[in-house]
Amino acid sequence: MRETSEEIAELQRLLDAAYGRSTEHLRSIVTEQRRLDAQELTQVLTGMCTLNLATVTATGEPRISAVDGHFLHARWVFSTSGSAAKARHLRARPAASVSYVDGERIGVFSHGRVEFLTDQHPDFQEIEDHLVAHYGSSPSSWGDDIVYCRLQPHWMVGYAFDKSAVLPG
Repeated sequence: MRETSEEIAELQRLLDAAYGRSTEHLRSIVTEQRRLDAQELTQVLTGMCTLNLATVTATGEPRISAVDGHFLHARWVFSTSGSAAKARHLRARPAASVSYVDGERIGVFSHGRVEFLTDQHPDFQEIEDHLVAHYGSSPSSWGDDIVYCRLQPHWMVGYAFDKSAVLPG
């Protein structure tokens, strides 16, 4: 967990607002007992999480692919090849949705805008250090045009069918 108390509070406000704007159908599934709060999300979203990333083509057709997601400072971070279709889509249309689903155990659904992080970005080195610690090498070394992306969420909901089964302790 790398989140500051301010980031946890900001994430909680985001989660509360998103849940409040959610449909009755969503709230009938993600009940108060199954809803993960900000602190709980930071406890269960550790290490690498395979994300489903949804982008849109120039003609408005949806596309979905998977990326290695890392939840850092209450936002999803991932890397990919700059020549990948998803990178082209996101450069032109940065709106995206990501989901992390582990069977019925956990579901985290996020909508937002993707930003591309260069080595000049103030957060880049911490992200790079985290990824190197996880993978044993820098994603930048995996190809000629690797890009680092971060989803700035404007909507997010976290779910656990049985919180006691997923939360530590």
